[in-house]
Amino acid sequence: MTMIETGSATRELAGQRAVVTGGTRGIGAAVVRRLLAAGATVLTTARSAESTAPEGAAFVTADVRTPTGAQTLAAAAGDVLGGVDILIHNAGGASPYPGALAIPDEIWRDALDLNFLAAVRLDALLAPEMRERRSGTIVHISSAAVPTAAPPFLHYTTAKAALENYSRGLAAELAPFGIRVNTVSPGRTATPGGEATREQWARLDAGPGAATTTPPLGRDGQPDDIADAVLFLVSPRASWLTGSALVVDGGEFPRG
Repeated sequence: MTMIETGSATRELAGQRAVVTGGTRGIGAAVVRRLLAAGATVLTTARSAESTAPEGAAFVTADVRTPTGAQTLAAAAGDVLGGVDILIHNAGGASPYPGALAIPDEIWRDALDLNFLAAVRLDALLAPEMRERRSGTIVHISSAAVPTAAPPFLHYTTAKAALENYSRGLAAELAPFGIRVNTVSPGRTATPGGEATREQWARLDAGPGAATTTPPLGRDGQPDDIADAVLFLVSPRASWLTGSALVVDGGEFPRG
């Protein structure tokens, strides 16, 4: 576990302590940078000890797909931060399969562990301390593709749908204690992981335009687009928002 000195800039999150899962690249790294720039102290994590956190963040190696990994991260949060005010569940992902019936049992389990149960376990470890203080905010990163239930990603969107349902219930449970719980659902975003997934999808011949269609706003999202939404939700500006699902997808997946 390493700790890097933070800069002196402090803004609306000055004094706040944040944990971000999967914060060493892509959307997660952008979220970490936004939180640091806003004055928060940030601890992030990845499965690999070789992963590099954004400058200014603390880092611990932990595989949050497992109960042991969640416990490792929760312990590090206590040791490094002394408590958590902001909890961002960003770790997630899955590879496409040619159809729902082709998805092996172990892949279903891995998708649920990474995209759903990792958040459930870490919330259970860190939210009680927030509840005692009667303050805190939690953001779960879902996916704008949830309503599509596309067969190549049914394991992923099913896990994310469970995450959204869980988030709404948790928001209702924790609201009386001053804790806000919200969801951010990104659409097509320009990240190395996202590009690799789209290439895999295209090779499966998932259908015309399935992996190549540009969102209506005319461009792919950038990690900072998602990070800005997360920053808003954890800031005092969103103090009356809980149980919400903020879709950030350039109009890619309209919801009725």
